[in-house]
Amino acid sequence: MNNSSISKKYLRGLGHHLKPIIHISKNGLSETIESEIEEALVRHELIKIKISSHSRIEKSKLCKQICEKNEAMLVQLVGNVLVLFKSASNPNPNLSNLLRNKALF
Repeated sequence: MNNSSISKKYLRGLGHHLKPIIHISKNGLSETIESEIEEALVRHELIKIKISSHSRIEKSKLCKQICEKNEAMLVQLVGNVLVLFKSASNPNPNLSNLLRNKALF
């Protein structure tokens, strides 16, 4: 997977209109939330997650933990929302066709 600024910029544009499909409470990650993130990445490839934490350090740690566990690329972290991308073995045809046409990956 190419982490170039061009591909991240393109993915940020695609993710802009997405709504967060997973919400992480102040209690942090649980096994259920971790499995939901994994399933969402397999189904959608590009997802938004909302984190309910006021600490920047906490958000940063959660973000890093999620990316490492799921081998996902952090596309964007703004405020309490992060956007992740992970190529799926059965790619989403709409997203994959767009990425292939842009020849970003």
